[in-house]
Amino acid sequence: MGYWLLKSEPVAFGLVDLTAAPNQTTTWEGVRNYQARNFLRDGLQLGDQAFFYHSSTIRPAIVGIVEVVRAGYPDETAFDPISPYYDAASTPDQPRWYRVDIRLQRSLRRAITLAELKQHRDALGDFALLRRGNRLSVLPVTAAQWAFILSLEPTAPF
Repeated sequence: MGYWLLKSEPVAFGLVDLTAAPNQTTTWEGVRNYQARNFLRDGLQLGDQAFFYHSSTIRPAIVGIVEVVRAGYPDETAFDPISPYYDAASTPDQPRWYRVDIRLQRSLRRAITLAELKQHRDALGDFALLRRGNRLSVLPVTAAQWAFILSLEPTAPF
């Protein structure tokens, strides 16, 4: 199983939106960065887990856990001229952009903030989220990083 972190601005699509989605499932679409696209196309596999991360907020934080329920496939929003994600160079025969489908596994018992993660740089090693200038919306997470981050969450509900 692989582990990932998926970033979304909650004003665009947040955990509340995912919770309200049919079957708490949605497509992870609109990614327009080649490295993040490669992760979606080649990296995320059926059954992989990912942290759902709220970015571009006063307190950026990991707020939930999702599971990949459909591995990478062409992002059809790139073919739609009225979509904000339209890309005339991407065609059904030669798609440039990819997406995955995710399903909410659970909300975290408390948000684990970026500020808190930064306090644990030694334990997290080369955690991609903590690299200076890293703005990718799809990031790999090692099994050790995954386990450590989950250890920051309380073990019992409040």
